[in-house]
Amino acid sequence: MGKIAELEKVVQEAIRTAGTTAACREVELKYLGKSGELTGLMRGIGQLPPEERPKFGAALNETRDRLQSLLDARIADLKEMERSAQYEAERIDVTMPGQSPRSGREHILQQTFNKIKQTMGSLGFVYYDGPELEHFKYNFDALNYPPDHPAMDEQDTFYVTDNLVMRTQGTAVQGRVFETVKPPFRYFTVGRTYRNEAVDRTHGHTFHQIDVFMVDEGISMAHLKGTLGLFARAMLGDEVRVRFRPDFFPFVEPGVDYAISTPKLFGGKWVELGGAGLIHPNILERHGIDTEKYSGFAFGLGVERIPMMAYGVDDLRYFLENDFRFLEQFA
Repeated sequence: MGKIAELEKVVQEAIRTAGTTAACREVELKYLGKSGELTGLMRGIGQLPPEERPKFGAALNETRDRLQSLLDARIADLKEMERSAQYEAERIDVTMPGQSPRSGREHILQQTFNKIKQTMGSLGFVYYDGPELEHFKYNFDALNYPPDHPAMDEQDTFYVTDNLVMRTQGTAVQGRVFETVKPPFRYFTVGRTYRNEAVDRTHGHTFHQIDVFMVDEGISMAHLKGTLGLFARAMLGDEVRVRFRPDFFPFVEPGVDYAISTPKLFGGKWVELGGAGLIHPNILERHGIDTEKYSGFAFGLGVERIPMMAYGVDDLRYFLENDFRFLEQFA
């Protein structure tokens, strides 16, 4: 009986000093649980004289009931305290102004795409989106490439099958338009292209191109140069000048490379921007367009070159590395 009284005092003190509901659970397991010390006393009843066993058992049960009631009351008090503390910690002052969630920003290339689309749309050109996995005939055959042209070498082009390639140029959409639309028309495309290149600061295996073309009666190099001038000034400033120099591309005749110059960006130096020319008569005739009546022009360039020139970016790889230190400059 003395052990019961002694243990009761110990448990009462443990309950009184328990500061959390978790601590109360530990007290319950240690003293009142199935493997607790109070239950251990019950196992010793068999060692007592038979006449003392009922009294000892009754005293042990009464002690257990008192301690359990005391513990339940302590747990209830602590739960209330803990709930109040939680409410206070999570309290929200509804009178304070809210915090706006962080919003994403358009990538600098997306900003450039939008500016290109706005500019060409204002000039009456219709946007056309072609597939990135392209048929060989649209990527090469329809563009007057000779069979031995270097660009058709497997080292330059990603071949998926003999007839499917990852498109190497935005110009591949021309054949798709020529098959379905009768002149006069003017179209442009902006999209991702692929070439098997060694990656460095000026070359990449994945990049973006804009391709612009127009077919109508009496189209000449003057129309091409005028359109290019409007486009370049919209992209890089009102002081941009455009220069043509003869060059060869299978899909234009005559062909030129065009360069731009502006005092603000290049100190008056000429910087090559892309290739252009009048659409080759073979391409027009291939699609049943009367070359005695119609002619057209086309030009293209890498989209990345526009922000590189505008902002002085010297490495093409920055655009696709997802480095926030770089991208946040163009918010």
